[in-house]
Amino acid sequence: MTRWPLAVGASLILSGCITVKAPDKPIEINLNINVKQEVVVSLKQDASDFIASNPELFPK
Repeated sequence: MTRWPLAVGASLILSGCITVKAPDKPIEINLNINVKQEVVVSLKQDASDFIASNPELFPK
């Protein structure tokens, strides 16, 4: 009776076969990244210049 779990475990280990195969095509990763930091900095500088050159439009 003590050999029964050992026999079941051995049969489960030997009965399954796992195969791992590499893909035929290379893995492709698309990174669609939009960089908008330059536009924001440019607009901030333009707005700052506009406010500095027209102080009557933007009273403090």
